[in-house]
Amino acid sequence: MEDTQMITENNNLAETDEIADLLSSLPKEKSWRSGYVYRYQGFWCPEKQIPAVIAFQKHFLAQKTDTILVTMPKSGTTWLKALFGVYANNQLPDLSTFPSPRMFATHVPYPSLPDSIKNSGCRIVCLSRPERLGPLLLEEAFDSFCNGLGGFGPFFDHVLGYWRESLERPEEVLFLTLAEFLGCPFSLEEEADGVVEGITKLCGFSNLKDKEINKTGRSLLYFENKTLFRRGEVGDWVNYLSPEMVDRLNKLMEQKLAGSGLKFKTGL
Repeated sequence: MEDTQMITENNNLAETDEIADLLSSLPKEKSWRSGYVYRYQGFWCPEKQIPAVIAFQKHFLAQKTDTILVTMPKSGTTWLKALFGVYANNQLPDLSTFPSPRMFATHVPYPSLPDSIKNSGCRIVCLSRPERLGPLLLEEAFDSFCNGLGGFGPFFDHVLGYWRESLERPEEVLFLTLAEFLGCPFSLEEEADGVVEGITKLCGFSNLKDKEINKTGRSLLYFENKTLFRRGEVGDWVNYLSPEMVDRLNKLMEQKLAGSGLKFKTGL
């Protein structure tokens, strides 16, 4: 027992040294959200999440019946359990006992997904929308976003990775959350009984915002739960972004998305 414990401790120390060596070799920039971010596999990652990404890549075994929900941070899916939480803090959970079909959520860019997800035939749903800005000077946060320094940015590179895969493998990678694509379509009886409307109400912004668990405490290091739900109003950006910011963002989108076929209906 003592020998096993010693081996585990030595392995943990070795992995810690490897992570430290890796971080020292990576480009880094100051982030508006979480201290420094490091450019790892083409994207900017917070320091504490790089070990989780590596563990995710090494140990997660996808099943064909899995659904992987992918978003950038702050895309409105806080209520889903993220794979980062599963693999954070040196955790290596046994997910093989989870009943099928399984659903997981992650912020990992497509190039950094485990090969088991890419090759298993499981479904990938990518929800994409421009990231909300955090509690600091708007100009500073906006500049960081445009420079790609948000978590797992650049934003447009992140979504383009999944967009291109959805064009290559439309039966497995989707940009829309369609129940039929997930293999769980609603029956005519369920539609007639108002099941769709019930789910829409249950998952609605106002209902989630009013839940006590979302009003108190914190689930993320830098944010109180109540800050994860703001106003939920389409077009509220007009009260915050200057005409110069709008022009810069429009030009950035045109440059990044040119020729891809991907368009965002932002109303900018």
